[in-house]
Amino acid sequence: MKQKSIFTLAAVLLIAAFIVGAFFYKNQKTEQAAQLAAKNQTALVRADAPSFGNADAPVHIVEFFDPACGTCREFYPLVKNLMAAHPGKIRLTMRYAPFHPGSDQVVKVMEAARKQGQFQQTLEALFASQTVWVQNHTAHVDLIWSPLGTLGLDMERIKNDMNSPEIARTIAQDLADAKTMNVTMTPEYFVNGKPLPSFGFEQLQTLVDEALVNTNTK
Repeated sequence: MKQKSIFTLAAVLLIAAFIVGAFFYKNQKTEQAAQLAAKNQTALVRADAPSFGNADAPVHIVEFFDPACGTCREFYPLVKNLMAAHPGKIRLTMRYAPFHPGSDQVVKVMEAARKQGQFQQTLEALFASQTVWVQNHTAHVDLIWSPLGTLGLDMERIKNDMNSPEIARTIAQDLADAKTMNVTMTPEYFVNGKPLPSFGFEQLQTLVDEALVNTNTK
């Protein structure tokens, strides 16, 4: 009986030690990520990256995304609703992280559409039709033209511009910055330079709420 009690106590202590260790490990990783973001603000925010919302908003969300990413598609309207709930107080900057095969070609089209002032419309059309042009986790640029056909884009200009050295440099810069910020999957969010402690929309909303409180604008 005594041995059984000792064994039970040892098991409880072992579990407690594991929980405490996991908690401190998680906090350490979060702190390291925050320090990395603070150290690399230039890599996090590029002045020429596409942005939505008030340029002087006190809360700035930076999102690394892939247009072929299903979770990016699901989170996009949630982030839009979050911004709408706090008008003028949240700015969203989009950074490219085309990790899916073929997605870099789709990003080239998005950048070419941005030259025609149609970035957001193109983004939303691509998300709405994602199941058409993403197959087996691979993006097929030849299947995006029909969904984009209703936007009034100059398609010949798109096809010329998408292969420009300027757009290639933009994508290369975003991928380099994603690597610097240790972004390995999408979507990845930073709120006023802080990374999410763990992935999830609730975690994003919590960071935004904290930032709003800290700036006395909630």
